[in-house]
Amino acid sequence: MSEVYAARRTRLKERCHAGGSAAALVSRPANVRYLTGAAPRGAVLLLGRTEDLLLCTGPPDDRPAEGRPDEAVRVQPLPGRDGDAAVAAADLALAQGADSLAVEEHDLTVARHRAIRSVVPRLRLADLGGAVEQLRIVKDEEEISCLRIGAEIADQALGELLESILVGRTERHLALELERRLVDHGADGPAFATSVATGPNSGRRGHRPTDRRVEEGDFLSVCLGARYRGYRCEIGRTFVIGTSPADWQIEMYDLVFAAQRAGREMLAPGAAYRDVDRAARQVLGSAGYTEGFPELTGHGVGLEIDEDPQLAPAAMGKLDACVPVTVEPGVHLPGRGGVRIDDTLVVRPEADGGPELLTITTKELLAL
Repeated sequence: MSEVYAARRTRLKERCHAGGSAAALVSRPANVRYLTGAAPRGAVLLLGRTEDLLLCTGPPDDRPAEGRPDEAVRVQPLPGRDGDAAVAAADLALAQGADSLAVEEHDLTVARHRAIRSVVPRLRLADLGGAVEQLRIVKDEEEISCLRIGAEIADQALGELLESILVGRTERHLALELERRLVDHGADGPAFATSVATGPNSGRRGHRPTDRRVEEGDFLSVCLGARYRGYRCEIGRTFVIGTSPADWQIEMYDLVFAAQRAGREMLAPGAAYRDVDRAARQVLGSAGYTEGFPELTGHGVGLEIDEDPQLAPAAMGKLDACVPVTVEPGVHLPGRGGVRIDDTLVVRPEADGGPELLTITTKELLAL
């Protein structure tokens, strides 16, 4: 992996030099990990003129889940735990002879930015922007392998839950059990806060579990993900509690399923982000469900659960091969409930079989 990290840093340096910056300071944790293999708490990466340094407030964690720094990057702990690694890195950039430094303004607080300026007033600061995030969009096969394993773990955890008794248990209890099962099956932890929603809460994106208990006739919406070696996947499914779904439940489920299928079928290299969103949105819109539809159809996943690209109505850009994304349309009717179906897929060309589905739990409307 050392060669992979070195190649990533080289590409970023080329972008910085093209923009007129002699050095770069990367502070966003996911970006630090992408470029070095690890992101110890409070760490920053300096891409200097003479040497790349990973500055941190203490020694890196040895746990495999937290990653291990690339051996080609020297790790330099700060003398005390009260120091700011970003300020120290800027000082070192100046000592290496840099006259300009690109920083991630979208990550640095105003206070940290001012502190850097006060310590190195002669150093010209430029905005690195989302340069690293753009590099992260297309994944290599090692990254996709981590996502694939994470998806398998999430599928296992969800499958086991569906075999247990659900009626009478609370949303909060079920969410905690799912997160425990993720770890039992080898995940570093949940990719995000697990969402379990029942009855009138079902179908809501980002619902936080409550003490509401599962009842016969409820829709049960579950959204979870596993974090494996830093990479995060996502799966969402909706079920019915009882033996016979109501007609309105079948109708709503079939509609969301059709919308999700329309979005999945649009995933191909060269497809516009907004066209994927439009394909799913039109299915729901034609049935009059424009109000309950979320603001986006899906998003990229990787070292963060919500990263570029955004599959939304106003999104600009086109998909590339080897880009993992979610497709997650849903409908929620206040006071009644709703449906959400969510998969993680990898964009592949038609010659390679089309989009690769990572989350394979059935999308049949099961009565549990």
